[in-house]
Amino acid sequence: MTKTENMIEAGIGLAAIAALGAYLLHGKSGAQNREKIAGWMLKMKGEVLEKVEEIKELNEAEYYKIVDEVSARYATLKKVGADELKHLTEELKGAWKHISEQLANHEHSDNCRCQKCK
Repeated sequence: MTKTENMIEAGIGLAAIAALGAYLLHGKSGAQNREKIAGWMLKMKGEVLEKVEEIKELNEAEYYKIVDEVSARYATLKKVGADELKHLTEELKGAWKHISEQLANHEHSDNCRCQKCK
């Protein structure tokens, strides 16, 4: 796995943890929300991560497109609440700033797949 992929995974992971923490701890129905957390949130984050890993040169538009596509698919599921989905989608999109900083600062290696190293 290249450093770029590791950075992307770390950024998505941090965003996922932040989204989950914010979802659990905030709001007047925080206790009820903790009970509602289901596997679909983790699966959605995982799907976003898998699709991001497939992109050779990730940019903001591509990242948002991936998040929107995965989000649209989950919107059709009955067990997924619209408010929960909207919140998670916003959190994932909000992670772009951190991800782009990590990508800009990554070190290039012999097997790096980014545009600069090709």
